[in-house]
Amino acid sequence: MKKLLGAVAIASIVSIPTASADVAGFEVGGYQWTPDYKGTFASDSATVVGTDIDIQNDLGFTDESHNIIWASLEHPVPFMPNIKIVSSDLANAASSTLTRELSFGGETYAVNEDVSTTFDMSNTEFTFYYEVLDNWLNLDLGLTLRKYDGEVRLITDPSGSNLNEFEELDFTIPLFYLKGRVDLPLTGFFVDGQINIISYDDDEVSDTEFSLGYESDFGLGAKAGYRTFTLEVLEDTFSGDLEFDGAYISVFYHF
Repeated sequence: MKKLLGAVAIASIVSIPTASADVAGFEVGGYQWTPDYKGTFASDSATVVGTDIDIQNDLGFTDESHNIIWASLEHPVPFMPNIKIVSSDLANAASSTLTRELSFGGETYAVNEDVSTTFDMSNTEFTFYYEVLDNWLNLDLGLTLRKYDGEVRLITDPSGSNLNEFEELDFTIPLFYLKGRVDLPLTGFFVDGQINIISYDDDEVSDTEFSLGYESDFGLGAKAGYRTFTLEVLEDTFSGDLEFDGAYISVFYHF
């Protein structure tokens, strides 16, 4: 994933014409997301090619609720980007009895062996963006830097093979950021959508959200939406082809 950082050079968002806010504004919110997990990952070693491991069928992962919180600051200073910070807790654990032999991190996990797995894709993202439109139709463009700090770890019983192999998920992804919102006249309701996306060499990342929401006159609001996150990565000894998707309901306060 390190080679994705080279894509930052082509994300020259600062040249976009912008509409500055008249006054400073702050928004904070959060939601619980319970996605369905799909996909595979593999971990090679210097001598052993890893098995494509299915996170559902091989490891037994099921839906788990994850906490997402965010805060954003918009200001009237020309040419200086607004900022949004998002913290996502995407850690999960599962246990299963293997129905086939797996290779992970250069070790062999045997059939009928009990395996405990932790899968942690928790991350913090910093988005720097400009308002291109700011009226009943809102449009933001910018750049997101998403820092992952997690791991994938497979553990067997100490009384058995006593394996404990892991891959660190420690990388930063630059993503193009686009967010739009349409306010429905005289109702307080709105429709919005957001996408973070990049494709570079063997790596592709797409994270999209669409929602219907309501914001009161004093800034308190809520929205219901659907989020889909896909990751295809081939880096060093780790590869993955993963998808997380599911509905959410969030609350926020905008002042």
